[in-house]
Amino acid sequence: MLRVARRGAIKARTQAASQLRDLIVTAPGQLREQLAPLPTARRVELAARFRPGDLTSPAEGAKAAMAAVARRHQALSAEIARLDAALEQLVTRTAPSKFLAKKGIATQSASTLLATAGDNPGRLRTEASFAALCGASPGDASTGKQIRHRLNRGGDRHANSALWQIVMTRMPHDPHTKTHVARRTTEGKTIKEIMRCLRRYAAREVYKDLAAHAQAHAETIRGQIAP
Repeated sequence: MLRVARRGAIKARTQAASQLRDLIVTAPGQLREQLAPLPTARRVELAARFRPGDLTSPAEGAKAAMAAVARRHQALSAEIARLDAALEQLVTRTAPSKFLAKKGIATQSASTLLATAGDNPGRLRTEASFAALCGASPGDASTGKQIRHRLNRGGDRHANSALWQIVMTRMPHDPHTKTHVARRTTEGKTIKEIMRCLRRYAAREVYKDLAAHAQAHAETIRGQIAP
């Protein structure tokens, strides 16, 4: 539920940034020249400090609109920060330490995968079932002598995105992943095919950690209720 709230806040903040950009494009020349070259964060900072005067003036009306949108952007950023802190606390308490220690797994990806696993406990019975749940099980698209696999567009797309984030973090920084990418490239695989393989491997790692943790937790519960 916290992730749902966070996604909504991020979407609203993106909309606010787009509205501020559009207001700058249509603003009087002096305001446009002042704000247009700046990055979004700096635009928001400056626009939030506007104190408009007579709103019958086009420039002052534009300042009032920009200030309202910029302050909304700042409020949403603060809300996202609070939600991130709450998610980090829950992930730290819930996820196995071995899982969080893996390269590329941070609070957002971990919380997404934990929520997916928690919503579908029956899919943790086998590694293949969990990979299919995350949309990381490639489908066979072989024809004749050509053997290839296509992207799985099913499953939980948020979990698939979390696996993608893990892979994208590992590709430039993890030595084992870099070696795998180089070997697959020499075999003639495209970067998309390599990333599909890496997502499948990441799903396998996640499954092993979460399944072991779930089993240990279940045994603890059984021990507590045993006579």
